[in-house]
Amino acid sequence: MPRWISTLLAVLVLTLGLGPTSNGPAKADDAARQVISDQIAAFKQDDFVTAFTFASPMIKGIFGTSERFGEMVRNGYPMVWRPSEVEFLGEREIGGALVQDVLIRDADGVYYELEYEMISGEDGWKINGVRVRQAGEGTA
Repeated sequence: MPRWISTLLAVLVLTLGLGPTSNGPAKADDAARQVISDQIAAFKQDDFVTAFTFASPMIKGIFGTSERFGEMVRNGYPMVWRPSEVEFLGEREIGGALVQDVLIRDADGVYYELEYEMISGEDGWKINGVRVRQAGEGTA
């Protein structure tokens, strides 16, 4: 479906009052954003044990320990380990998962757009994966 049609449908839904209620997806989005924020805060303190608690069962199964998980983040996602700025962008649902877009600026001033795949389980939202796209240098 062309993007303009999706945008038009979203505007119609909101205009007609058919959007999310106060108990709906907006609260879920806030909770998912909080999980991402809390994990980044744990990374900044090198608290990989706490950061690992925000990972999904699949991610926990892949890495097995918080130490291996922390090593992967330090080496593979340094912008997440030591961001200088974090800004939440839009979110969308894909295949039953919430995808939260996040703009992160690293210590060198390079911006990255990250797609956090969030899944909801018995104990709340968990991070099920992160896809990184470099957005460029300087201001966003």
